[in-house]
Amino acid sequence: MKLSFHGAARSVTGSRHMVELPGCKLLLDCGLFQGRREEALRQNQDLGFDPHSINAVLLSHAHVDHSGALPMLQKHGFTGKVHLTRATADLAELMLEDSARVQVSDCSYVNKKEQRKRKACVRPFYNIDDVRKVVRRFEGTRYGDLIKVAPRVTASFHDAGHILGSATIRVKYTGRGNTTTLLFSGDLGRSNMPILRDPEPPPPCDVLILESTYGDRLHEADRAVMKQQALDLLNHAKLHKSKIIVPAFAVGRTQELVMRIKELVGEGRLDPIPIYIDSPMASRVTDVFRRHPECYDEETTKTFTVSGDLFASRYIHFVSSPEESMRLNNMKGPCVIISASGMCEGGRVVHHLKHAIQDEANVIVFVGFQAEHTLGRKLVEGWDVVPIFGVPTRRRAKVVTFNGFSAHADRQDLLAYVRAITPTPSKIFLVHGEERQALSLAAAIQAEHSQVEVTVPHFGSSHEI
Repeated sequence: MKLSFHGAARSVTGSRHMVELPGCKLLLDCGLFQGRREEALRQNQDLGFDPHSINAVLLSHAHVDHSGALPMLQKHGFTGKVHLTRATADLAELMLEDSARVQVSDCSYVNKKEQRKRKACVRPFYNIDDVRKVVRRFEGTRYGDLIKVAPRVTASFHDAGHILGSATIRVKYTGRGNTTTLLFSGDLGRSNMPILRDPEPPPPCDVLILESTYGDRLHEADRAVMKQQALDLLNHAKLHKSKIIVPAFAVGRTQELVMRIKELVGEGRLDPIPIYIDSPMASRVTDVFRRHPECYDEETTKTFTVSGDLFASRYIHFVSSPEESMRLNNMKGPCVIISASGMCEGGRVVHHLKHAIQDEANVIVFVGFQAEHTLGRKLVEGWDVVPIFGVPTRRRAKVVTFNGFSAHADRQDLLAYVRAITPTPSKIFLVHGEERQALSLAAAIQAEHSQVEVTVPHFGSSHEI
């Protein structure tokens, strides 16, 4: 077995990991790189391998940094199947279509600006037709089912508890007289979070590829504290007539935030405040959530059975048209605007930031990890002037980060995941974490399991197993 890392190596974006077996090449995830425009263009134009040589893709979940380059794979000669859970298949189709639309829209907007400076036009990586072609290659499966990927190669998907349909992936190769088992964590979720079931215990494996996004830190664990933080923020908005801008991925965090606010209103601790979910995709994604109750935890299943709809309420508004979205820019607070993308690298949220960021009464709230060089990261780091559509813009709005809402396992969760594998795998590769986080987690794993070889691979590196 040979492993090659073509993305999310000492970084948290563009997950692409190749597994080479006798007579077979598999790709674990095929994500878009997100970050500086020039670097993103370079990393996404060249996938780092020949797409025609890939026999199959195993997709852990639908987030664009894990799925977003699939249409490019298709464009450049991939002819195999994409194996994924059924919920992920439904979500990925929507997210890829949205990614294509956002690319076309953002390129058009940027090109209008650049033409005035006589600069070359930028082009989208793919369009809707490319998305539809790769979606035809989707092969949905249930958690736990054993699927034959290639001769002597099987795979199974196990609930990762990260977003709807997310999975850890176990690949088993049976050669002449020997068997090798690889486990890929994808993005691991957390226990006791709303809507989804907890992550499944890991199955046995010889080799583990483990994410390390929060490999050097712990989340705010107390659910009551997180609810109080949200309540304080919403009361601040009511008092100051503020806009709360929440850059959030349309999958997972949007639905969780809505449920948190509904809980506060239902408990009588908060008067309803208008919530605008400004993403056509978020509305469609919420419909996908309704279609997949098999992914719900017990509490959510009961709520769904009683109420019939987890996400509807008179103060929750799904915004679809561009005209409705633009009207929000001139609207006065208090209100909450939840809009994609989660790292502020495209989509409608960038326009909302452009209009809200210079008002000190407003608040920008981050509920997920922000990759290096993204606009979201610059805001989290407290930059006073940030580039919005290439224009330096002064930030006067307050920036708040709620790591407690993150859907990623933290350092303690990740170490517990490794401990739960019996026997301990002989080799562990840490991916999907910035260098500092990955190296910190590697040292902690090595301290607990001195017999294990722990590697933090570099971008483009290959390793023989």
